[in-house]
Amino acid sequence: MVQEMRSPRFISALTKNTVALVLAGGRGSRLHNLTDWNAKPAVQFGGKFRIIDFPLSNCMNSGIRRIGVVTQYKAHTLIEHIQKGWGFLRGEFNEFVSLLPAQQRIQEEWYRGTADAVFQNIDILRGYNPEYIVILAGDHVYKMDYGEMLAYHVSSDADMTVGCVEVPAGQSASFGVMTVGDKDRIVKFTEKPPVGDEIPGKPGRILASMGIYVFNAKFMYEQLIRDADTKKSSHDFGHDIIPYLIDRYRVYAHRFEKSCVGNQDGVDSYWRDVGTIDAYWEANMEMVSVTPALDLYDKSWPIWTYQEQLPPAKFVFNDDDRRGVAIDSMVSGGCIISGARVQHSLLFSDIRVGSRSEVSDSVILSGARIGEDVKLHRVVLDNNCVIPDGMKIGLNPEEDAQRFHVSPGGVTLVTPDMLGQSIHHIR
Repeated sequence: MVQEMRSPRFISALTKNTVALVLAGGRGSRLHNLTDWNAKPAVQFGGKFRIIDFPLSNCMNSGIRRIGVVTQYKAHTLIEHIQKGWGFLRGEFNEFVSLLPAQQRIQEEWYRGTADAVFQNIDILRGYNPEYIVILAGDHVYKMDYGEMLAYHVSSDADMTVGCVEVPAGQSASFGVMTVGDKDRIVKFTEKPPVGDEIPGKPGRILASMGIYVFNAKFMYEQLIRDADTKKSSHDFGHDIIPYLIDRYRVYAHRFEKSCVGNQDGVDSYWRDVGTIDAYWEANMEMVSVTPALDLYDKSWPIWTYQEQLPPAKFVFNDDDRRGVAIDSMVSGGCIISGARVQHSLLFSDIRVGSRSEVSDSVILSGARIGEDVKLHRVVLDNNCVIPDGMKIGLNPEEDAQRFHVSPGGVTLVTPDMLGQSIHHIR
């Protein structure tokens, strides 16, 4: 019976009767100034992608082609990206990626929590008439077959299933932490505790929620309505919905390693919460390693995105004092490395690096202009920054902290506003 429920044909039937809802309305305040003008899911990642491309691509590859994207905080860039890059589905085949902005559909309030964001779109969801609903966070980087999780949900006869992953116990305050009993049924769930319950037999490890939930649709509607009528609720899945359900209904944990895609032998399942500057920098730096844990070259599970049509990257000059080179780096289309040295760095699209400049261990986002004789080390450089000739960043943390944001891990975040180059013209 279990084997039958893992068959491709069975999973295909499940995904066709499923609607995915990507929660992409949050700011991502732990990324500091990097999200001053964009929601976290719209932040660029991996050289040419945006964070939201990963859950959306997972839906496509899993066979889920009815998707809603819930937006709220400074969503223009996110909306534009989805319109340009995700408009290829055919409505005639009942396929879509629909934008669901906060619009006070039910009451005169914006989205108050993750559960409320879904509740305020309950009439739209009912109109899709799904049998199952998958709720996804729009701000994590990973590859996962949601069809496997759906099959697990059905075979467990669950009312709700929560995707989970093992993380270090020191990260408890950033996650919902669960304790499981027989057959991974959840018996305890605490949202972002200072100290979470460790996994039995695995000291220093906790079982954390990935922000991925599978519901039987009718059951979810009932619970959202009940929660909306509860005055003391904060209307959040982690704080309110899950703790209420685990003692009353069948709520199970689905372990990520059972449905992760492209995991290499001997490498932990790849899932990254890139919610801090240090985590964001480190995850991007992993991309330039010889064999990165996240395989972006996997044609069997591609990650789709929108990308502007740009010429190939160009490296010019071969003089003793200026030589255009990139070593252990990823350099995207439209970049010109003009007599500069780029080492162990990741450059997004349409970037210029001037003569005799050195960029090392850095993440440079699209549209940046780096002058001559510049030195950047362990820097995250935001979109469209213009670095003047001779500037040095990342070499003296104390000086950098007076003007830029220096993370606990020693990564320097630089944005146009910090450079006095306000591209939003606020006066």
